[in-house]
Amino acid sequence: KNAGRLSLNPIKHIDGFGLLMMLMVHVGWAKPVPVDPRYFREPKRGMALTALAGPASNFLLATVILGMGSLLYPLGFASEVWAYVVLFLCYTAVLSVGLGLFNLIPIPPLDGAKIFYAILPDRLYRVMLRYERYVRYAVVLLAILGVFSGPLDLCIGWVIRGLCALTRFPF
Repeated sequence: KNAGRLSLNPIKHIDGFGLLMMLMVHVGWAKPVPVDPRYFREPKRGMALTALAGPASNFLLATVILGMGSLLYPLGFASEVWAYVVLFLCYTAVLSVGLGLFNLIPIPPLDGAKIFYAILPDRLYRVMLRYERYVRYAVVLLAILGVFSGPLDLCIGWVIRGLCALTRFPF
């Protein structure tokens, strides 16, 4: 709220360099949400729960989208427009699951690292925080090289199959 980012306006969340990287090499990012761990009674636990919020919202969005898709799927055969709507919903769900899973990788600056930090002893936690900013460049390089693609594709398939079963969307 203090940074003016408590908004659904996507423009407020755009990081210029992250957008440029997305356009050039298909790996990008938005502005990180500033969180002050001093506001939590238990900072490590609070940061882990805060970090879970992003991926959880991605999975919730995918579930809602596939639920909508299961209602609209029978209409997809009625016209070409409805078929494209259902296809758009499918792509959006897959993208949302992919973002959620990618963010759960326990490498800084991804949310999974903050969740992983919650189980580390305090001494090791402080060491990890000290080197966190340097690791982000390695994450971008690994993503560009496609290191995450195979495992992520496999996991996306599993999660999408599970969500399709849950929402009764025909897989």
